[in-house]
Amino acid sequence: MNKEGTTLDRSQTLAYFASMTTRPILILPDAKLRAISEPVAGIDAEVRKLVHDMFDTMYDAPGIGLAAIQVGVARRVVTIDTARDGEEKKPVALINPEIISASPELSVYSEGCLSIPEYFEEVERPAKVTVRFTDLDGAVREVPAEGLFATCVQHEIDHLNGVLFIDHISKLKRDRVMKKFIKQARREHAD
Repeated sequence: MNKEGTTLDRSQTLAYFASMTTRPILILPDAKLRAISEPVAGIDAEVRKLVHDMFDTMYDAPGIGLAAIQVGVARRVVTIDTARDGEEKKPVALINPEIISASPELSVYSEGCLSIPEYFEEVERPAKVTVRFTDLDGAVREVPAEGLFATCVQHEIDHLNGVLFIDHISKLKRDRVMKKFIKQARREHAD
């Protein structure tokens, strides 16, 4: 069915799925997740394709945010959609995002990550931020963010700087998570 609630015919369905391109998501302990991403020089067809693929990958996972480095591309590109199930999608693509201000007040969210599947931990971050980024039309924008959107923006920008949400928790918890995922990766490579 399409978003208007009508059934797609076979050719429309095939065209829709043919246009979807999901990419593999890097999983901890992949060292690429610690790479610092390079700025995007300009919005071109390659960047638009990357953003399209990132949205497809993020929605398919499913997740609410994805940084390009998580699909193996070390470029400063982020996709976010914090709409809840049943709500209309609100996709946002941020090119070269940077936080230009943060509130002194903090909030705590239980965060998870597509690159650290099935692990969640409470993380404290600024409750409100202002983010500057370039949109897909090439316009530089500044947007205030609060609540879940602010948390997601900070989480994804951290990825662009080689920082994972587990870097914001205690060393003991972080070490346990790392050991678990290293062990899991060894098992998968042994198979």
